[in-house]
Amino acid sequence: MRTLPDYLRNGMKLVIVGCNPGDRSARVGHYYAGRGNEFWPMLYESGVLPELLEHRDDKRMIEFGVGLTDLVKRPTRGTEELRREEFAEGRILLGQKLDQYAPQVIAFNGKTAYEHFSQRPCKLGLQKERLYGAQVFVLPSTSGKNAIGRGTKLRYFRQLAKLLAKLQR
Repeated sequence: MRTLPDYLRNGMKLVIVGCNPGDRSARVGHYYAGRGNEFWPMLYESGVLPELLEHRDDKRMIEFGVGLTDLVKRPTRGTEELRREEFAEGRILLGQKLDQYAPQVIAFNGKTAYEHFSQRPCKLGLQKERLYGAQVFVLPSTSGKNAIGRGTKLRYFRQLAKLLAKLQR
């Protein structure tokens, strides 16, 4: 099974956690490569990244102190194809990665990813609890399948950018 590598290292300001790779992303070997996925423009337009990247540039995220990984590494056409055991195993493996790399902020790309990790419902935005010492932020999914409007998605990405800017001071 082809999947995406983790882009993680120690001392990162932010790790972005997706639910799992989409089929297209796994096929081309890059994060958020699906048609209609707004991940890359949102990072730039919100100010999370100072430069517009595209999926082919995903490994460059580390240059900006940002890591990429997924809760479950098996690619699917949709998250509904994932099994409960895969989420259980993913929670353990992701927890180990977050503990090892200790980012300042963990952002989940989509409520589905965070709710499967935390095993409880959440609201979008900054969460009250911390994970492995990191602040937790839940973004609306950037998938083209997410019906939330672009303006709403961008508002949450801008909130994340403000949180990261405060950490730089």
